[in-house]
Amino acid sequence: MDDKLIQMNEIAVALDIGTTKICAIAGRLNEYGKIEVLGVGTVKSEGVSRGVVINIDKTVRSIREAVEKAERNAGCKFKVVHVGIAGQHIKSLHHHGLLTRDNAHTEISEDDVKKLIRDMHKLVLPPGVKILHVIPQEFTVDDERDIIDPVGMAGIRLEANFHIITGQITASRNIMKCVEKGELEVADMTLEPIASSAAVLNEEEKEAGVVLIDIGGGTTDVTVFKDGIIRHTGVIPFGGNVITKDIQAGCSVLLNQAEKLKVKFGSALAEEIFDNRIITIPGINGREPSEISEKNLSRIIQARVEEIFDHILFEIKRSGYENKLLAGLVLTGGGSMLRHIDLLSNYHTGMHTRIGRPVEHLAHGYTKQLASPIYATAVGLLKTSIENMDRSFVEMEVMTESGATVTNTVPSVGGESKWYNKIYAITRDFFDPKQDSDF
Repeated sequence: MDDKLIQMNEIAVALDIGTTKICAIAGRLNEYGKIEVLGVGTVKSEGVSRGVVINIDKTVRSIREAVEKAERNAGCKFKVVHVGIAGQHIKSLHHHGLLTRDNAHTEISEDDVKKLIRDMHKLVLPPGVKILHVIPQEFTVDDERDIIDPVGMAGIRLEANFHIITGQITASRNIMKCVEKGELEVADMTLEPIASSAAVLNEEEKEAGVVLIDIGGGTTDVTVFKDGIIRHTGVIPFGGNVITKDIQAGCSVLLNQAEKLKVKFGSALAEEIFDNRIITIPGINGREPSEISEKNLSRIIQARVEEIFDHILFEIKRSGYENKLLAGLVLTGGGSMLRHIDLLSNYHTGMHTRIGRPVEHLAHGYTKQLASPIYATAVGLLKTSIENMDRSFVEMEVMTESGATVTNTVPSVGGESKWYNKIYAITRDFFDPKQDSDF
């Protein structure tokens, strides 16, 4: 077959930098509006703890390896990626804004709303902390409350409640530094719980009221939606890794053995274990093997998972929406793959629970690998990147049949959208403490 340029049409590349894995994923929209995944590369994460980079060199090596795997699958070399941000440094707060207009007879414009949003960026925050997202909740025009979009209305007083998400500047800069040392350019950064919600939640659930729980290796992200709007976000500073460490301590085994026990035999609900098989664990360096019953292993796991759900319930109560969540809970992330965790959630929280798999927006023919909750964030980042595509073009080296590379141009991501949709993009201004975010 003759060498020819592989057609590249609006390709986006997303990078999920997590505590347990780093995943690079490339894709584009097909003619039916579904995401066609062109390449995926997943490697073990080294140098990241609880969503925060703690070793630059190890993280850079993992990023390069993940991206190279995705490049081989996609048949092209990437230069621009879209990165997720998460971790225990992410915080949220609520604030009320007020704008008094000069003329009650003119219509409220988008500029008025943007001015109200910009005022939120003047809030005094602790040193080293900057606002990531300002999310409008509902507006009040004079005495008319609960307005979703005030543009076009007349009034003197424009008020709004805002959900504000903050993060540490150093944590974000370290992520950006790792990506750039991997010879890539950061086009955008997206809060990972928002990305996960784009992959596994539908609009009906967000409207009815739902809690997305992303159980990662180092942290558990809690995001509450109601009336189609993010109402609350919270980060619990532990996830699946603490369950593994509990097994390690309770069974006196190596960490990798504890992880295998959790994945192969683990259950979040001891009552669901009926056979109660005896599991034999090889001894270390010729020592006698040890044994544990499947039910006792599940009791160790259940105790820690119940603690995680206690923290989740606390976050739900903090949100003020505990009795307004008709769609219940959606679990995603690697921790949601624990057997019977949805049943334990039902019993412990009293709320309907399902496992969120990122398949709704994928084109037919996706691999079984991508149907796992582990890839919810990566698929969500890719979906968000594609949705925010603008018409500016970036270079991408495309491999031909013979292995040669040709430079092609493909659209980049990060275009402007209306103020009430732009809760995803974090511009480069975030990394410049002398500038405010651009809304």
